[in-house]
Amino acid sequence: MKISREQMAENRERILEVASRLFREKGFEAVGVAEVMKAVGLTHGSFYGHFSSKDELIVQALAHALGQRNGASLPLGAYMEEYLSPRHRDNRAGGCPISGLAADTLRQTPEARAAVTEGVRAQIDWMSEKVEGPDADRRRRAIANWSAMVGATILARVIVDPALSKEILTETLAWIDDGADRPASAPAKAE
Repeated sequence: MKISREQMAENRERILEVASRLFREKGFEAVGVAEVMKAVGLTHGSFYGHFSSKDELIVQALAHALGQRNGASLPLGAYMEEYLSPRHRDNRAGGCPISGLAADTLRQTPEARAAVTEGVRAQIDWMSEKVEGPDADRRRRAIANWSAMVGATILARVIVDPALSKEILTETLAWIDDGADRPASAPAKAE
């Protein structure tokens, strides 16, 4: 039975949503095409009507997850608070694909890394528009804040000590907040 273009598009969207969640939760290597298709409720064979390979699915799932930019509608301060919260830390499947998949993406195709590059670029651009301070400092602050947020989330997720995990999130947010009130220092000169 032939399905409509609308149904094909709907199925593809569901595959991308499920795959991106499973990849964030378990990692790329731990998730197979059959698991994704079963979770969507479609046959394994129908996968190839949407994607040519698992590598293509990874690229498209990354682009899909990064394009959602969950929380980007919030004011910057609220976004940072949400990002550096225990709730976000504990929600690997629904959380940020950068903090969830950066290390795994290092071992993926150049196309997967390009999708992440575009997602990071978009995030930095968005934060650069929202962060306060002189124009010359805004991009640097956005990069530093975003890097601290991602790094803190990765560390907080890997640590088994709940108090230390929460402290990493809390102190990173406090460090970012402290930096909002002072001018960025000049970059160090190369010797």
